[in-house]
Amino acid sequence: MNDWASLGIGSIGEAVFSKLLKVVIDEAKKFKAFKPLSKDLVSTMEILFPLTQKIDSMQKELDFGVKELKELRDTIERADVAVRKFPRVKWYEKSKYTRKIERINKDMLKFCQIDLQLLQHRNQLTLLGLTGNLVNSVDGLSKRMDLLSVPAPVFRDLCSVPKLDKVIVGLDWPLGELKKRLLDDSVVTLVVSAPPGCGKTTLVSRLCDDPDIKGKFKHIFFNVVSNTPNFRVIVQNLLQHNGYNALTFENDSQAEVGLRKLLEELKENGPILLVLDDVWRGADSFLQKFQIKLPNYKILVTSRFDFPSFDSNYRLKPLEDDDARALLIHWASRPCNTSPDEYEDLLQKILKRCNGFPIVIEVVGVSLKGRSLNTWKGQVESWSEGEKILGKPYPTVLECLQPSFDALDPNLKECFLDMGSFLEDQKIRASVIIDMWVELYGKGSSILYMYLEDLASQNLLKLVPLGTNEHEDGFYNDFLVTQHDILRELAICQSEFKENLERKRLNLEILENTFPDWCLNTINASLLSISTDDLFSSKWLEMDCPNVEALVLNLSSSDYALPSFISGMKKLKVLTITNHGFYPARLSNFSCLSSLPNLKRIRLEKVSITLLDIPQLQLSSLKKLSLVMCSFGEVFYDTEDIVVSNALSKLQEIDIDYCYDLDELPYWISEIVSLKTLSITNCNKLSQLPEAIGNLSRLEVLRLCSSMNLSELPEATEGLSNLRFLDISHCLGLRKLPQEIGKLQNLKKISMRKCSGCELPESVTNLENLEVKCDEETGLLWERLKPKMRNLRVQEEEIEHNLNLLQMF
Repeated sequence: MNDWASLGIGSIGEAVFSKLLKVVIDEAKKFKAFKPLSKDLVSTMEILFPLTQKIDSMQKELDFGVKELKELRDTIERADVAVRKFPRVKWYEKSKYTRKIERINKDMLKFCQIDLQLLQHRNQLTLLGLTGNLVNSVDGLSKRMDLLSVPAPVFRDLCSVPKLDKVIVGLDWPLGELKKRLLDDSVVTLVVSAPPGCGKTTLVSRLCDDPDIKGKFKHIFFNVVSNTPNFRVIVQNLLQHNGYNALTFENDSQAEVGLRKLLEELKENGPILLVLDDVWRGADSFLQKFQIKLPNYKILVTSRFDFPSFDSNYRLKPLEDDDARALLIHWASRPCNTSPDEYEDLLQKILKRCNGFPIVIEVVGVSLKGRSLNTWKGQVESWSEGEKILGKPYPTVLECLQPSFDALDPNLKECFLDMGSFLEDQKIRASVIIDMWVELYGKGSSILYMYLEDLASQNLLKLVPLGTNEHEDGFYNDFLVTQHDILRELAICQSEFKENLERKRLNLEILENTFPDWCLNTINASLLSISTDDLFSSKWLEMDCPNVEALVLNLSSSDYALPSFISGMKKLKVLTITNHGFYPARLSNFSCLSSLPNLKRIRLEKVSITLLDIPQLQLSSLKKLSLVMCSFGEVFYDTEDIVVSNALSKLQEIDIDYCYDLDELPYWISEIVSLKTLSITNCNKLSQLPEAIGNLSRLEVLRLCSSMNLSELPEATEGLSNLRFLDISHCLGLRKLPQEIGKLQNLKKISMRKCSGCELPESVTNLENLEVKCDEETGLLWERLKPKMRNLRVQEEEIEHNLNLLQMF
């Protein structure tokens, strides 16, 4: 554009980005007619401005032909044209023009939130130019971009305010009162307290999205605390959220220093609001660490309890009658053939039972929606009987929810109770739960996924899709399961009628190194969940757990030794180890698993092991191995002493996801002749597959999606004679498919969205009944070959890759 020349800046001029951007910002600030639209655009550009200055100062080191930088320049030019047209826009053009400005703002945010991260991600991305050729080596580009040290939004959005996806009733008055207090300069710390299920988190989330609050506070950070607060992890999240490399803190004192420095730097750009959600009783010393005396810095806490050390406390009450009635009517449709008086009578009796708790109204309302009049009457009568037994007309929130649990069929009851084995406020991959249920209940994964959907339809949990990938072939990694903490308590309280040692499900929480006394006795649970904090030293008691079939370990420490008593769990079928700390935990005493004859599924998340550890265990019953966000170090080891086909003779599925240091597969994976599914997803450093992969003659599913540094598939892939599904979607660096891929006569489906640079060999014309799923750009390549193919069905599908998959972590 001419604007670049008029400013004295060419393609590699004196100020390629920042000078024009400053002009655009100044122009956009002049026009008030498009507020808040222009305000949003200015805000985005001001965030971007320091980065453009850094880019300008490094013009000799950076390649300005890189796609992302070219798109940034083009976007700034579009913004310049747009703001210059502000005065000339007619009223009837406003809607069209608004969409144009929104698109520019979205593109700028995308650069900050996505493209910049791809540029900065060392050794994990091969960038494509307009012709599809590599425009830069990954290492060279990464080294240059690493010099851009200005804070910017990072790949993972760790501390953002949650988006509200539900109807909000009765919070207008509390919102107004709370806003007054938060905008009062004399109030520095504020607590919103209420019983569980009253809508504290919903209220505060809506408050943070209020225009006045967003206008006041330049930075708003939201962190869930729960009953096991970890100060260091929250500080690390805040650092990474703001674009810094998260530091490893040896103690809380170091973390306090890091927090202070971060806040001091951020406050220069404007006021800061820090939200700490769901803080439990006894967390006074934890909260004190955040109470740093700085101007323009406030803390907002939600809790079931008051904290006297805070300036102000706002007690949120349950919904008033009219609001409760409106919310119930929203969730529960009126039954057919009901007179107005009868319907009103039923509503009032239900509302009396719900006691004004929004979570209860939602769950009860959903359970009655579309049900018959007799069902409504039966529900009310059962509550009346319960009131006679309890002797109180206004039950607790758990007692209000109890009928919703009682109404579940037996299978769903068991599945709901299992949810209590996971930490509260945890975002759980659906595949974790389904894998556990497959072994505990002996049902197929599709049926068990249906159970999750049934529980979600009754609002007893939330099932959140992360993307649009199909969950065929038992692949459920693209779904998250979350649960309100009061619903988790409902699941746990069902087991409290029995003594700890007699429970079918048992949760053991170890703080520092303190064990409850009952651990010294024999534990008869079949599902055991053990949670430890970051101060746990891995000094285990010897526990006797002979009946455990599923073991869930939740850890937070950087070094973690598996308990030796696992070797005595001869019935153990499923082992899930999840590290909730910031960095991969070094896992030791792995050998205790080698004596388990029935262990069929292992899932490790965010731990550090060597890949040689797996075949050395010689788990002859293992069916599935899942490795998520794990660190391996060197992967090639001598396995001559191990006959892998015997050591892992029943292994049918390997799932490796977000393992960033995996650049090559260990050779022993190619020796697992029983393997049917191999999924290597989001492993951006993976550069090649071994030629020996052709030995996997039983392999039916090969997923390589989002392996962006993978440039080609080995020719030996033609040996995968049973392969029926190949997923190479979002493999941006993939240049070609094997020449003889046409020999795979069992191949039914190829998913290759965002693979426009991939060369298609002529042999694909030999594939009959092949279904190809691709985006529009890639689809054009297939259209060229379509006339040559006999029964090819091409389904074009435009899908944007979801880069928010790491938000649970």
